[in-house]
Amino acid sequence: MTSALSASCDPVKIGIVSISDRASSGVYEDKGLPALQDWLSRALHNPITFVPRLIPDELAQISATLVELADVEGCSLILTTGGTGPALRDVTPEATLAIAHKEMPGFGEQMRQISLKFVPTAILSRQVAVIRGSSLVINLPGQPKAIAETLEGLPAHGAPGIFAAVPYCIDLIGGPYLETDDAVCKAFRPKSAQRSAGTRL
Repeated sequence: MTSALSASCDPVKIGIVSISDRASSGVYEDKGLPALQDWLSRALHNPITFVPRLIPDELAQISATLVELADVEGCSLILTTGGTGPALRDVTPEATLAIAHKEMPGFGEQMRQISLKFVPTAILSRQVAVIRGSSLVINLPGQPKAIAETLEGLPAHGAPGIFAAVPYCIDLIGGPYLETDDAVCKAFRPKSAQRSAGTRL
């Protein structure tokens, strides 16, 4: 059931992309798309239209999918999962940078800092984030647990999650006003950029 708060929030279209040779060919069940949709549905009060894609680790296809989601579908936020390691078939960062208008290196830096709290091999992760037009594109890790950790952060370890900065970034590139559930992830905005309850449409 849609709450009164949800009904008062801006609608948002979000692209979610799981990149895996084996999952896309049916060798095993994809867990990336359900994990992304579940977390975003809990974190945001906004009415969300998801545009999902499950594709193989093919550089040209990844780039084409991101362009489609940004330029044709008009997704304000596009999250990918998978293909960010050093293996030969891991080309998600290269495909993402190829369609970028601006690179946003802070997102990748913070994701690696969070993952390093758990495993030293986090330095092998190559996630990037970019802006294309009015779309923010972020590469996330491949495992559902790691997806949630990087988005939410680790408050007990003093490591803020990357999603806290996403709503204000989307404000700055002309997207909808995203309102988060503070129990999942508290968004940060300067006071001058905060919308009061009385100004919601």
